[in-house]
Amino acid sequence: MKYQAPANKQELMQRANTLTGTTVQQLANKMEVDVPESLVHAKGWFGNLLEQYLGAEAASAPEPDFINLGIELKTIPIAENGKPKESTYICVAQLEPAALSSWEDSLVKHKLTEVLWIPFEASKTIPVALRRIGSPILWKPDFEQERQLKNDWQELCDLIALGDVDKISSSMGTYLQMRPKAANASSLTIDKNQPGSNALTLPRGFYLRPSFTHSIISSN
Repeated sequence: MKYQAPANKQELMQRANTLTGTTVQQLANKMEVDVPESLVHAKGWFGNLLEQYLGAEAASAPEPDFINLGIELKTIPIAENGKPKESTYICVAQLEPAALSSWEDSLVKHKLTEVLWIPFEASKTIPVALRRIGSPILWKPDFEQERQLKNDWQELCDLIALGDVDKISSSMGTYLQMRPKAANASSLTIDKNQPGSNALTLPRGFYLRPSFTHSIISSN
């Protein structure tokens, strides 16, 4: 089952608010799907379930999930201490030179222009079916947040443009970090910024640090 895309932000938030305090099992019942016993081998299952219920349209396309609204959907697994359990994946790091020239035209900015955050319990002590869904947060980066995101993006992209992608570590970036994103070490992609016609490297992705997403949740 998949619901139609919301016509406007108000409809999207009304639908998202109906989930506040409900369990994963209750949402699964609405969508007529079974809940896995563990999310270890079903990592994207919950996000996909939310996409279907909320009417997200983009799937894996390089567009915000709600294309007509320009809004990205992101889940935040919350640990027992009330903080995000892990970093949040934003998008693949594009290694083509043309994609590294402008923050305004970047896929990262495109994805983070406006985000609907859905927090949910992720403690291992709570069965997946009984984990509760939190209050939705519709967020836009303020001036200072976007300034730092842009600075992080520029620092990382400058290294890629210089052919130094392999010098990038996950410790770089205040809010935004870059990490390898591949099933295994043999999953390589061509980096056109490096010398040679067949320079290969691991695919990488942009991620938001848990400290940053925690600040978004706590301020809302």
